Parts: sequence; C-alpha cells; structure tokens
Amino acid sequence: MSLLCDLQINLDHEFTFFVNQDLMSEYSGFLKKTIKQSSKKKKNHKNGRIIIQLQDFPGGPEGFNLVSRFCYSNAGGISIDVSNVSILYCASQFLEMTKILCSSNLSLQTEKFLEGMFYWSWNDIVSCLKSCEQVFSHADSYGLVDKLVFGVLAKIAQNSDMSQVFASSSTSSSASASSMSPETAKNRSDSDKRSTSRSFSCKTSNEWWFDDMSSLGPKIIEKLIKNLGAFDENNDSLVLTRFLLHYLKTKVHNKSNNKLEYSGLANTAVQGVIFAAKTAFSCRKIFWVLRVLSGFSISKESRTGLETVLGEMLDQAKLDDLLIPTGGKREKGFYDVDLVVRLLKVFVRNCSSAEEEDESLRIRRMGKLIDEYLREISPDQNLKVSKFLEVAESLPDSARDWFDGLFRAIDIYLESHPNLSSEDRTKLCRCLNYKRLTLETCKQLAKNPKIPPNIAVQALKSQQLSNEALPHSREDKIKLNKTRNSRKYVEEKPILVRLKGFEMSDKLVDGFEDDIRVNLERRHWNKVMDHSEKVCKEKKSELVSRLVRHGHTHTSSNFPRLC
Repeated sequence: MSLLCDLQINLDHEFTFFVNQDLMSEYSGFLKKTIKQSSKKKKNHKNGRIIIQLQDFPGGPEGFNLVSRFCYSNAGGISIDVSNVSILYCASQFLEMTKILCSSNLSLQTEKFLEGMFYWSWNDIVSCLKSCEQVFSHADSYGLVDKLVFGVLAKIAQNSDMSQVFASSSTSSSASASSMSPETAKNRSDSDKRSTSRSFSCKTSNEWWFDDMSSLGPKIIEKLIKNLGAFDENNDSLVLTRFLLHYLKTKVHNKSNNKLEYSGLANTAVQGVIFAAKTAFSCRKIFWVLRVLSGFSISKESRTGLETVLGEMLDQAKLDDLLIPTGGKREKGFYDVDLVVRLLKVFVRNCSSAEEEDESLRIRRMGKLIDEYLREISPDQNLKVSKFLEVAESLPDSARDWFDGLFRAIDIYLESHPNLSSEDRTKLCRCLNYKRLTLETCKQLAKNPKIPPNIAVQALKSQQLSNEALPHSREDKIKLNKTRNSRKYVEEKPILVRLKGFEMSDKLVDGFEDDIRVNLERRHWNKVMDHSEKVCKEKKSELVSRLVRHGHTHTSSNFPRLC
C-alpha cells in the first residue's frame, strides 16, 4: 500500500491527500516538476514519501478530490457540468494539466465544455458564473470570469433591446422597450401567456435579468460593469443604474455582507442617478437612493453630488422624505438634521440664481415645509437648541409670510424640553420675526409661561410698532384692502372678518365702501393697542414683583419705556 501512495499532498496545512506520484505526474505538469525538484534535494521526505504543500488550491479539498478522481480513472470518471466546471477549469490551470502531457487532459475537456456556453440556457450560465465566486481570484486571473461575463452579456443582448440597455440615460429614459426573456424567446407563440412569468418581475422587459443577476456577488457584478465601460464616473446608462439600485437594495439588510465590497458599485449607481436625475428620478426617489446607498460607504464626492441634486429640487420633497434617521448615532439626535441643513444651503444658493418670481414661490413653499419639519423633530430629547436654530435660520425671512408655524415649533420644543435655561429659551426665540406674528399668536406668546418675559415684551412692542406703521394715504389703503380681500389672506390671516366684534361674512365685507372698511380697521387697531398696553403693564408689574422677591431694589426708572 505504501508503494502506491508515495506522495503526500497537504492543502493549507489542514487537509491531507495520499496519492501515487507517478499517476498524478502523468497528468499534472506542476506536480511533475515539484516531485522532480524534491527528489533532487531530498527534502520534505518522510518514510520514503514525498510531501508537497499546496496553498490556496482552487476549490480546496473538494477541488483536489475531483482532480484525483480524474487522474485515477484514466482521464475520466467525473462528469463536467455547470456546477463544477469553474472549479475543474481553475484546478487544471493551477496544476498545469495541459494536452502536452495527455491528449484528453482536464484543461482541454473543461475548455471544450466552456466553448458551448453560448448554447446554454440563461439559468445555466448564471449558475456557472455564481460557482466562480468560491474560486474568484483564480477564475479572474485565468480569464474565466471574463468569458462567463461575455456569455451573460450575449444572452442579455439576444433577448433585450441593447440600444436601450446600454444607452445613455437621456436616450433610454425616453424610449420604450419591447423584447422577450430567454424563456419566452424559445416559444414565441406562448409569449402572451407567459408575459407575467418570473423573467418579467421588474418594471420593463429590458429589466427581466435584474432578479437573477442579483444573486451574484459584488466582485462579479463589478467585473460586468467594468467590461461595459460604465464603472464609477463613466456610468451614463439608466438601465444599468436601475439594475445597481435594485441589486444594492437586496443587499442592504444582509448583515453578513461586507458593505465595503459594494462601495464601488454604490458610487457607480450614484453617478448614474446624478447623470439622469432631472429626467428620470423624482425627488422622493432620490431620497430613497440616498437612504439605501448611505449604508455602503459611498465616497464624499458621490454624497456631495447626490446632495446637490437633492438640494436643487428640495421644494418638491414631502415631510417624511426629510425624516432620515441618523443610523445609530442617537447622541446627535434621532433624525439627521445636519443633512437637512446641507440640503437647505444648496436650495437657497440655487434659488438666488433663479428668476425672482419663481424663486419667491419655491422659497415660500420651502418655508412651510421646514416649519412642519421643525414641529416634527422638536420632541427629540437629543435635539440641541443650536441645531434647531440652524435649521430655522437656514431660510431667509422671505420664506415665511407669517412666523406662526415657526412659533408653534418653538412651543413644542419648549414643552418637550422643560429643563432649558432662561438663556437657551431666549436664544431659541431669536429666529422669530415678531412683526410677522399674527395678533392671536402674539397673544399666545405673551401668555406662554415658558417664554421669557423680556421676549414677550419685545414681541408686543414689535406688534405695536407695526400697528403704528399702518398706511394713511388713500392709495395705500386701497392696496391694503385688495390684499386683505384676497382668498389667501382671509384663509391665513382672518383679522377683520373673524375677530370678536367683527363677525361678518366675506360677501358682506366685500360690499362695504373703502371708507367704511378703513374705519373698521381703525377701530380694530385701537382695540389691539389698548390690549397691548394692558399686557405691557401686566408684564412690567410681573418683572418688578419678581425682582423685589429676589432682593433687587432697582426703581421703575431702570426699566425701558414699554408703552
């Protein structure tokens, strides 16, 4: 028995095979040379047996077992199929099992089998490509991956409109696809019955291959994209971009995956989205892209490019688009506020270069959205005052006709953060424009115990000053009347028609002459000023009583003249 097994093969110091050296040398040029060198040096011998160490053998023990069975059965004994041809091909190249040693050697048999790949079914070629993953480094260096990738592309080309699959986004986004999958191509008469089959699980027929290719590893997909010349910044194909997004979506929740392996594909997808953003992707879809791809360590340049595209169309976003979690960094808050601030800066910069009329409409729409956003994130206990202000002050005053919505956000924040110091509460109110608070909101602010007294006094004083600035000329009055007769004004600021003492229908108000309307306004503002004086005196008395209780002896002359 010892004469028959005179060669010991150790794989990665873990697995050992005992074989006959003459038999293995008959088919393997590598083993033949190694045995000859070992015999001369007389090293690595044990009990008359030559010992050879093999590192990183293709397919490991399974691969070497298949090779030894091939040799022991006189170049036969194993069946080559799509599941093992990758391992056998790489093992034959590793061991130099060429036709020089044997006319029907393993490398020749595997090469002949691979030559017929263009006649394989779609499932067979995908299965073979997947089997390359366990021997990828060898398969790539021996050119096997490239062969199989070209085979896959040929199958896609046979059953798709290639002018749309690999065309630039500007072309493919406007064209329609009309093609069949490999399964339906075999029997055209049954195509109508099978149009809802597995191959068409994606949106269009040009995307029938998405699900099957999503089962492959990132290295093989990266190889496919590189062979198409569309990797990273070179990606201008809408279909390839959609495939990458579909592929990465299936991997994002798999914790066993090394996300760094997908960073190249994620960056490529980002470039495709940026290239076709304005024609093929909505604002909501790009937010979805950002959520998915952020988990794959995209480059700083890719993130900046994606955020620039988002910022330019931010006024199209909805509230839930902006509510992006921070991803585990709870000490910075539950939501990614920094992202929203960066997007707002891009939006404001973009609006400043737009036409004035368009800019005004977009920026007011953005102001309403940001007020909603602030009300939503205010209860977050980890949201700092500085972050709240950073969001609120990212937009100019022109973004808000009235600051009532922003005040409601401040009220919610103060309610959710009862332990704020007086200094922080005062600081929080600096983003308010008191002159643009409605009377009702200003009254609420003054009565709110969470608002510092000096802020309440300042708001009431600003309200009084704005009242004194009412127009007096007939032209100004007519202009004011036209503004207040508008539907938008009645809906948003119903001061005249809905205050106590002035309950009247819109129809009745419209029937008044200009002079009667002006008299009503004067009566209203007199009431406002009387109320403001009363509130000012109450606040002043409250301040004096607080200071006396704390031992201060300042006289009333030290206080500013409020009314």
